[in-house]
Amino acid sequence: MEGRVFGLENPLMTALQHLLDIPDGEAGNAGGEKQGPTRAYVSDARAMAATPADVKELPGTYAFVVDMPGLGSGDIKVQVEDERVLVISGERWREEKEDARYLRMERRMGKLMRKFVLPENADMEKISAVCRDGVLTVSVEKLPPPEPKKPKTIQVQVA
Repeated sequence: MEGRVFGLENPLMTALQHLLDIPDGEAGNAGGEKQGPTRAYVSDARAMAATPADVKELPGTYAFVVDMPGLGSGDIKVQVEDERVLVISGERWREEKEDARYLRMERRMGKLMRKFVLPENADMEKISAVCRDGVLTVSVEKLPPPEPKKPKTIQVQVA
């Protein structure tokens, strides 16, 4: 919201926004008690809820298609955490100009993020990502299926 209400500057909203931007641990924690989710957790949860994605299973790969509008390839991170969690993230900021004043702000700014738990047959060594026209496609190849075990033949002895 950045301190603006209905396109107008509001000092009270600006002060509240500033207070909400205090990093975790700096606000003072009475008695060291756990006070609920951290701001980082809430920020990540909001980013994940607001980032649309499609997941497709193809014969040899899994494809994760994520809208990342306005971001270049250098602004997007694709990582694998905890061996099987695919994390796609990026951040977009509004261009601030000295002589411009926003009358309406509708486009989403800030953090974009999605996390996916990859299936057991995903090949962690064969992951690729391509961003075209604001749409990121991450391809994860599948491992070949295991060969079926041949039955073991046991020779019967006559006694």
